[in-house]
This record gives sequence, C-alpha cells and structure tokens, in this order.
Amino acid sequence: MALNQAQSGKGKERHACDNPFEEQIIMIIERLDVGYQLGQAIKKIAESKRLDTNHAINELLGAINYIAAKIIHLKEGE
Repeated sequence: MALNQAQSGKGKERHACDNPFEEQIIMIIERLDVGYQLGQAIKKIAESKRLDTNHAINELLGAINYIAAKIIHLKEGE
C-alpha cells in the first residue's frame, strides 16, 4: 500500500515524476546522507518546482523552517 501511495498517490503527484520509488527524490536525498532537516528542506525545494505559486511558496517556507531547525541545532552544539 505504501509503495502504491508513493508511486501512484500523493507521491506520484508531488515526488515521483514518473520514476519508480528507487529513483524518486526521497531515495536521492537518502543516498546523499545529509540528515533529516536538510533532507526535508531539499525535498520541499524540489517539490516546489512542480506546484502552483501559492503552494510552492508554502513548500519553500517549510524548507526555510527545516533549515532554521538545522541552524538552531548547530548553534546548540557550539
């Protein structure tokens, strides 16, 4: 069911670009080993390119928030 959702449901709309799961942005980011916060930011940036203006702005704001969380976490480690 999850694979179907990723390849046919919301995943197809937002992430798949007609690619199989193994070639979708979620797997590309995982292979980069950038960590959760930065990975989510990258995913949202990529998704924004396929959305109308208002939805794209919301995704990009979400990316900013994930990046801010990463910055806060880095500052906590100083």
